[in-house]
Amino acid sequence: MVSAAAIVLAASTAMAAEKWDMPLAYSASNYHSENAAKFAEAVTEASGGELEIVAHPGGSLFKGGEIYRAIRTGQAPIGERLISALGNEDPLFEVDALPFLATSFDDSWKLYKASRPQLEETLDKAGLKLLYAVPWPPQGLYNKTAVGSAADLKGVKFRAYNAATSRLAELMGAVPTKIEAAELTQAFATGVAQSMISSGSTGYDRKIWEHVKYWYDVQAWLPKNMVIVNKAAWEDIDAKLQQIVLDEAAKAEQAGWDKARELAEWYKEQLAANGMEVGPPSDALKSDFQAIGDTMTKEWLDKAGPEGQAVIDAYKAM
Repeated sequence: MVSAAAIVLAASTAMAAEKWDMPLAYSASNYHSENAAKFAEAVTEASGGELEIVAHPGGSLFKGGEIYRAIRTGQAPIGERLISALGNEDPLFEVDALPFLATSFDDSWKLYKASRPQLEETLDKAGLKLLYAVPWPPQGLYNKTAVGSAADLKGVKFRAYNAATSRLAELMGAVPTKIEAAELTQAFATGVAQSMISSGSTGYDRKIWEHVKYWYDVQAWLPKNMVIVNKAAWEDIDAKLQQIVLDEAAKAEQAGWDKARELAEWYKEQLAANGMEVGPPSDALKSDFQAIGDTMTKEWLDKAGPEGQAVIDAYKAM
């Protein structure tokens, strides 16, 4: 017979258990989503079920463009968002999407370390806490036809996913069109988009070779996704659970960076294996992009002010 004390203990344990639904924008098979799902499972296991985190990939809970607001307003306690997509919230969020500022994994890690204190402060003011961030592979140029210089992109419908890519399109003479990752396949299939700058990962996930012939390895930048938590939800769990989350977040960050490095070349090989023309940009295209990058960095510094300059200075001093 179950004692009254055991019943009370079981009831109190059940009441103490916390469940966090975690919206993710990308497909379940994407390495960001896989990494986030492992993080969620690790926290659930390490906490003995006291904090259960359940990942919801593919925009199934909230679409990519809705996730940041959902976490801020407490509709979801935790979630993942592409940092540079939040440039309209604060210019600092765009620093990792400045063309040709940090073009390798090593430089991207330096930029992350240089910008993280300011990033944490900015998120804190928004009622959020940063847990970890993971990069995408270096960004390349997808286009339906061959591209020799930026002039070849004039008038092309260019998929934009943040303010920086919209501005990039404008400077190239292309026409920016806001499209989230989950809508990419339909957009290219219907002609709503004809070109974009994105990683090999995105192209592979969306089987972009069904609609696009060329991918140029311009290595423009390495944008990052971040996993953030609502501060009220964070403060609602005890210090022991908080430490478990932080410990598992550190592991997820390291695992995510390692996976991104591992997959970068593999994705390029897969694009080529599926019939795409994969190669480096021409000297003219590279020069055009470098000039555009210089312009965008200057414009960004004008917007970001002293805080942005401090991040760039810290990065360059590393």
